[in-house]
Order: sequence, then C-alpha cells, then structure tokens
Amino acid sequence: MTTVTTRTVEYPADGLTMIGHLALPDGGDRRPAVLIGPEGTGLNDFQRRRADALAELGYVALAFDIHGGRWFTDPQEMLARVTPLLADPGRMRDIGHAALDVLRAEPRTDPDRIAAIGYGTGGAIALELGRNGVDLRAIGTVNALTTGRPGEAARIRCPVWAGVGSEDPIMSPAQREAFTAEMQAAGVDWRLVVYGGALHAFHHPPVDQEVVPGVGYHPQHAQRAWRDIVELLADCLPVAP
Repeated sequence: MTTVTTRTVEYPADGLTMIGHLALPDGGDRRPAVLIGPEGTGLNDFQRRRADALAELGYVALAFDIHGGRWFTDPQEMLARVTPLLADPGRMRDIGHAALDVLRAEPRTDPDRIAAIGYGTGGAIALELGRNGVDLRAIGTVNALTTGRPGEAARIRCPVWAGVGSEDPIMSPAQREAFTAEMQAAGVDWRLVVYGGALHAFHHPPVDQEVVPGVGYHPQHAQRAWRDIVELLADCLPVAP
C-alpha cells in the first residue's frame, strides 16, 4: 500500500468539458497506468474510489468522465444521452482518446504500459479503444458486452476480460453469444465470467434514486469482480516493487 495523491483534471471531449479524477501513487517514478470508465449514469465517487484503490496498489489511475461533470439521476434522461452514444463508435472512441491523452500526458505515467477498464458505457468505450488499435496491455469490462463493427476486433492487441450477471436483462444471453463470437473470430485472448444470480450494474452499491428495471447490487459478486479485475492487471500490467 502507498500514499495516494488525487486531483481533478478538466479536458475537452464530445463538445463538453470533462471532469476526471486522477490518482497518483507516492514517489516520482513512472508507473503503469489505468483508465477507468464509468457506467451510463456518469462518473461518481464509486469510480473515484476505484482509481484511489488502484493508486494504492502502485498504478497511476484516471477515472474519466463521459457527461461533462454530470451524474444522471433520471434514468430516462440518462438513456436519452447514452443510447445514441453507444450507437456511435466514433464518439465513444473520441471520448476514450481524450481521456487517454490526459493519462499519457501525466509525467508519472509510463505511456507504454496502460490498461483500460470500465463499467457499462465506460466499458464499451474501453472496448472501442481496443477495436481502434490502441496499444493497451489489458481491457477489463463489467456489464459491457458490446459488439463492434465487423472485423475491427482483430485490432485488439491485448487480453480482454469481461464480467456480467447471469440475470442481466440488458446484457442478455444473446448479447453474450454475439460478444464472445466476435472476440473468438478475431483471435482475441478473451475471458468471460458470468456471475450467477447477478443483475445489471451488480457491482455498484445501492443509490437513493430511481433505476432502470433489471439493475441491482450483489455485494459478493461485486467484490469478486473487483478481485478479478485486480488480478487481470497484476497479470498483464504488473507493478514493479
């Protein structure tokens, strides 16, 4: 464990001023780095704490923004923004690249050792960076079994880990099959973990607001999914002592 320094970073993307959360481990040397993408509701303290936790493990971590500093409490308002975003790989890639540029510009970042993880929409953005040929060491997603444009998964140059709840109505069995078929056809080193009994967004602690149907917290699987992501990073992006 190490001392962590955090700061807010602002940068332009998708016609908005994004407000990310950067977490740095103690010291002055360059470290491997991780992009962390939020679910469709936007960046909140959950992802900020994930960035801090990774910095405690020795990573430079940037929890990036997708809504210009906004966190949606109205599900329909959130879907009105997220649905067209998920249908537009170019927009997702632009948002991801803008955050990646911020992370690479950080002096503590080793620009040749970067991974991307994400939840929901943020996971879809991480996958699109891979499909765009970005040199990442690993991609990890939770609740983000999105498929891409035909053939572009062949550009993914790193292992892909994906986690999903068995009872997730948004990431359905058909969606799982399409995702795994795409990864397999492209020759990607992929893994899919299905967490039994879990709904969509099972990783996120309960919030005091309306949520879309099929969303629910599963504390045991939330911990397991986080451990799986940390193990993915330790395997593909180890932190030197």
